[in-house]
Amino acid sequence: MPLNFVTRSGAMPRVLCRQTGKCFVGAWLFTLSGTLALSQAAPPARSCESLVKLTLPGTTITMAQTVGAGEFKVPGLDSGAPKGPNGKAGPEGPGGPAGGNSFSPTVDATTLPAFCRVAATLRPTSDSNIEIEVWLPLKGWNGNYLGVGSGGWAGHIIYSGNPIGLTDGLRAGYASANTDAGHEGSGGEFIPGHPEKLIDYGYRANHEMTVKAKAIIAAFYGAGPKYSVFVGCSLGSTQALTEANRFPADYDGVVAGAPMTPISVFNAVQMWPGWLVYKDPSKSIPREKFTMIHEAALKACAGPVGLKQGFIEEPDRCHFDPAALLCKGADRTDCLTAPQVELMHQIYAGPVDPSTNKSFFPGPAVGGELQLSGYAQSEPFSPALQLYKYAVHQDPNWDWKTMDFFKDIALGHKVLDPILNVDSDLRPFFDHGGKLLMYIGWTDYHNPLQTIGYYKAVLRDSGGSKVATSVRLFNIPGMDHCSGGMGCDSFDKVASIVQWVETGKAPEQLVASKIVGGKVVRTSPLCAYPKVAKYKGAGDMDDAASFVCAEQ
Repeated sequence: MPLNFVTRSGAMPRVLCRQTGKCFVGAWLFTLSGTLALSQAAPPARSCESLVKLTLPGTTITMAQTVGAGEFKVPGLDSGAPKGPNGKAGPEGPGGPAGGNSFSPTVDATTLPAFCRVAATLRPTSDSNIEIEVWLPLKGWNGNYLGVGSGGWAGHIIYSGNPIGLTDGLRAGYASANTDAGHEGSGGEFIPGHPEKLIDYGYRANHEMTVKAKAIIAAFYGAGPKYSVFVGCSLGSTQALTEANRFPADYDGVVAGAPMTPISVFNAVQMWPGWLVYKDPSKSIPREKFTMIHEAALKACAGPVGLKQGFIEEPDRCHFDPAALLCKGADRTDCLTAPQVELMHQIYAGPVDPSTNKSFFPGPAVGGELQLSGYAQSEPFSPALQLYKYAVHQDPNWDWKTMDFFKDIALGHKVLDPILNVDSDLRPFFDHGGKLLMYIGWTDYHNPLQTIGYYKAVLRDSGGSKVATSVRLFNIPGMDHCSGGMGCDSFDKVASIVQWVETGKAPEQLVASKIVGGKVVRTSPLCAYPKVAKYKGAGDMDDAASFVCAEQ
């Protein structure tokens, strides 16, 4: 049943959507009443509670419970860290701070419509224990399925409304599912001695979730979903790309935010500043100096819009040199010592292969200095350290201080790439009509230049011009890791990918918002690479209508 999008200029962010029940995403209007501006799908074919008796291979359904409108209680919210149905909790993971799709305790669960909540345990191997939840709207199912990527180390079912999760999917009328990626806990301790669990974490958990969720949907509604889409950021983006790569028939469209390819190198890059500081403590930069460096970079490279809004519009055209901040005499808070200048050069360049003297993964772009204070310390970035300790070395006692950076990266490739790497040949996914939308922020620690390289590799290896209308990349000025920062970081990923899947028309421009204190303070166009948003020279700089997408 096709979505009936209504053309409209402007954009309304998710916060206001929930207040009014109507949302404008780019040029597309949809409602959050559960019907997405179309007639209601057929009512459930059986009771929710009867699903507990459903028999599926390798699956035990542990709960099938009707939840009334506004009655859902977020597990664990009253006792500290949010937890899933089995009491699991999971904070950060190898994707970056908060792992991308972290739980948002501000989500208003009382606004959720009535739904059937199904929990199941999947055991594709004797050492597997994959927990999933599937949420099924009792009324107004739009006929489609949404798979939600897990953030960080996962280790819990995520009820996140920020940036996308089961709650958002339910409000928009989707049958939605999420998984704990096959393990308990908040780090990589589960990996040593459990190769099957590492495979579950790497790719099998989301595929198994998808297969079982579709079966549960078909059993409940009497028909399977018409379209299936997967949305994830950070680690969730790796899961999204892995689904397209390994299981091309699982989804019709995937959205991958801040895609890490390959994760073995990206996590090493996250440890690069800390490793450098450990090797030479004189390079250590106090946290407050990063603000000073950032302000200098803005002054050197930001245009009128960026200076007003607090970010560099086109970081890839910025040639800021931290040597301009070299102290003329003694060390002060408003300058950098020579070792600190050297550290900034090394961070921007990224790790350099000693055999070729070339960087094999770019460091963060100029303009992202406010993100660096958590990385350039005497201890390496914790989530990345865990991946190398537990997955690469399989040794909980491994001492990162013994790390031989480049040899360990080679080992990371050998151990992790067969499980976690994503190939750039996605022809089977595109051949069946699949659509891929990638996005990343310019102030993320992850440099969009690397993502641009992957985007170009996908085009090259997947058919060139034949798939040019099946993949899009949006680089977002001023956005941090998956969200946050000074840029416009809020746009509806699900509506964007579904509209593309349904109409076949690739998006060339999306409209995003910046929300502060629940209010829209700015809108801006997001332009499909290689175009960028250019200010027309007149009009409100906080209004998307004052910009046009144009070539650099």
